[in-house]
Amino acid sequence: MSATVTPASRPPLAPGARGRRKRSWLRGTAIALVTLIFALPLVWMFAAAFKTNVQVTDPSVGLWFRPTLDNFRSIVEAGQIVRSLGNSLLVGVVSTVLSAVIAVPAAWAVGRFGMHRTGSLILVARIVPAISLLVPWYYLFAQMGLVGSYTVLVLSHMFVSVPLIMWVMISFFAGLPVELEEAARTDGLSAFGAFWRISLPLAAPGTATASLLAFVFSWNNFMFALVFADDRTQTVPVTLFNFISYASTDWGGLMAAATLITVPVLIAAVVGQKYLVAGLTAGATKG
Repeated sequence: MSATVTPASRPPLAPGARGRRKRSWLRGTAIALVTLIFALPLVWMFAAAFKTNVQVTDPSVGLWFRPTLDNFRSIVEAGQIVRSLGNSLLVGVVSTVLSAVIAVPAAWAVGRFGMHRTGSLILVARIVPAISLLVPWYYLFAQMGLVGSYTVLVLSHMFVSVPLIMWVMISFFAGLPVELEEAARTDGLSAFGAFWRISLPLAAPGTATASLLAFVFSWNNFMFALVFADDRTQTVPVTLFNFISYASTDWGGLMAAATLITVPVLIAAVVGQKYLVAGLTAGATKG
């Protein structure tokens, strides 16, 4: 005679567990909805880059179509987009590196020695709209013969990048334990030596975060390049604007160029995601 084994019934969820499961489901749904809303323009841009101009303007053509590389081929053969990508990369890297070299030690001094007035001046520099300075800048740089050069683009981008990096790094350095630097000073290091050997390595996530934000600003900046650059030093946002004319718009070429502009920033964000998240989290919770 064989005994019949019945599976044990699952105990009912406690009211608290049901509430947590419901909140978790609602949170996941909200995140998915927000992600979908923000991702749709990018998806449409990437898809339009592989469409013809007729397909881009045809509402009946969705995401199912025969892709073509003619848009990418035409803008690469024209040559301007490749040169503009090189210009943007050069200006972005040089301005970001120089800004970090200046801003990171300055942020350490402000955060470590409590220079509140200097911090307020940095905030003012972040608030002042750069467009209000374009006319005096243009006059000054024109008198110096720098308009149309890479130098004027790097300097104008540094005006925004230096306060940006400092503002991110001040709270980061202020949150680092002072005891580490004091121990280094006891061992014979100078103040700058303690910064260089102790604080700077610990601030690597924050530095990477601030530098990436400064590079993205430089890469996407349109206003400075429109005023200060010429055909030789033109960056990608201005080149992108050239696809729009009074009579018509080359939508296929515009979307292909926009895709080429977006991909490097996405790659940089994905590669530096670990440092980006760590730096933003530390900057938000310390200080």
